Amino acid sequence: MTNKTQIYKPISPEIEELAREHHQDREAALELLKDIQTRHAGLSSAAITDAARALRLPPHQLYGMATFYSMLSLEERRKVLRVCDGPVCWLKRASKPRRRAKGTATSAVSSDQLIGEWTEAMPEYTVERTSCLGLCDRAPAILVEDEQAGPVFAKDAEKVCEGWRGVPTDYSKERKGELRVMTALIGKIDPDSLAEALEHGVYDGLKKALQTQPGAVLDLVESSGLQGRGGAGFPVGRKWKFVANEKRTPRYIVCNADESEPLIFKDRVLIDTNPHQLLEGLLIAGFACGASEAWIYIRGEYEYQAQRLENAIRQAESQNLLGENILGSGFSFKIHIHRGAGAYICGEETALIESLEGKRGEPRLRPPFPPTYGFRGQPTAVNNVESFCAVPHIVRNGADWWRNLTKAAAPGTKVYMVLGHVKNPGLFEAPFGLTLRQIIDDFGGGMLPGSQFNFALCGGAAGTIVNESLLDTPIDFASAQKGISLGAGSFLVCDQNVSPVAFLRELLHFFAAESCGKCTPCRVGTWRALEILNRMAEGKGMKDDTEELATLADLLHDSSFCGLGQAVPIPMRSALAHFGAEFVKAEVS
Repeated sequence: MTNKTQIYKPISPEIEELAREHHQDREAALELLKDIQTRHAGLSSAAITDAARALRLPPHQLYGMATFYSMLSLEERRKVLRVCDGPVCWLKRASKPRRRAKGTATSAVSSDQLIGEWTEAMPEYTVERTSCLGLCDRAPAILVEDEQAGPVFAKDAEKVCEGWRGVPTDYSKERKGELRVMTALIGKIDPDSLAEALEHGVYDGLKKALQTQPGAVLDLVESSGLQGRGGAGFPVGRKWKFVANEKRTPRYIVCNADESEPLIFKDRVLIDTNPHQLLEGLLIAGFACGASEAWIYIRGEYEYQAQRLENAIRQAESQNLLGENILGSGFSFKIHIHRGAGAYICGEETALIESLEGKRGEPRLRPPFPPTYGFRGQPTAVNNVESFCAVPHIVRNGADWWRNLTKAAAPGTKVYMVLGHVKNPGLFEAPFGLTLRQIIDDFGGGMLPGSQFNFALCGGAAGTIVNESLLDTPIDFASAQKGISLGAGSFLVCDQNVSPVAFLRELLHFFAAESCGKCTPCRVGTWRALEILNRMAEGKGMKDDTEELATLADLLHDSSFCGLGQAVPIPMRSALAHFGAEFVKAEVS
């Protein structure tokens, strides 16, 4: 009788080599999976298992990641075209041509129809739907492999195949009434030139900070009243002091550039037009908090911006503005770029940290909060791109200067975005306290010809849907209590041809598709709300649908695990409050 010995198949030499290139670092699990997929156009179960063995991780952990991130695939795909079906792209497609019958927006092509159109037009590609690409100012948008394109329609397929990628929005010309600080150098410098950045004062804030003490920088940022620009508005200086006061080291700085929420694209523009400004903000944060390393977590769909940041990092290192003993100050600091792979939930800071550590991007239970227990369990300051970009200007010019830029309660300027049925959509920078009417008329150029204001989604996808009663309410971080959100500063304006029922359906389509699935209220509640809204938008509503939507909103708010699930009810409740009659009407077919 022969001796039966179990023989384990060796790890693929190719995967073993890729793992060595990532130093067999478990935190690099996502990067390793992406590298394998790039080579083989997909992730087989054998490749996932080998990757796990190479990193000494259980295979189920990497399989869980491969099925979690939307840009990873278990199926082979040689060429991928991702078509955005977010609410801004949906509205843009529904609004063409402008001469349309009432209700056209309601009957816009579905996601499946959209995929069918592009598949027919570009059969050599694997066409997939994707949630918001962060290209809302270029809607309707697509991603051709890693290349951003927009505005494009399926009829443009031939030009897309020839390399045409639409026309990027030009923000070099200021709009009347703007007060530019973070956007002041748009069009004035080559974003890929460190020399030009230095000529215009970039890194002067860092040089000034290095001549003081970290505590003085912390006091300055706190006294400026700078609030986080990601939507929550938490005081930046206070957060940094929490981190700096922790005795445990190392401490870390993390930049949230996972700009995945519909309507929001400001951080992409800030990176595209002045990447060194962001690096300077991170450097000052590291000096103030006593950190020596930072990570920029950038969404996978922002490959172009990730490469621009990597180039800026190399340039800064070459001039001793990054690295060891910066400018002879004794302060050393490194900045790393970490690419995501498609997951809205990674905009939530603890989910981002989980992803950064090489896991599924699912939120953590809080407390503890990142300033005390963050990346690698260490004190971590997490802020978004715009927040870091504001810091160098405060250090250069002082807290009083920042506060005096506005008469509103919230100090400083804000980068706003206005979209939808306005004459001049796009991005602008202005003080806090603007009203929605000012945003539409003064900065958006007013409503399009033939359009009348119906409602606006304010703040982002998780913002408030408001009617004309709130047009003249000043907007800041506290205005949500009055019914109109600032959020990340974006406003999608819809005219009389857009059904609030159909529009809310599109928002719930996004939330349902992007729920991480960790908790039942969000995982099931968003899909149930979408099911109801699909029926109502199609004229097949049933008795008590509106009441059930309100109940679901309460359930999501009270029971969801993280802040993102708890934010889904915000547009639901506001839409029902302002347009309840439209929803009740939709209950009867």
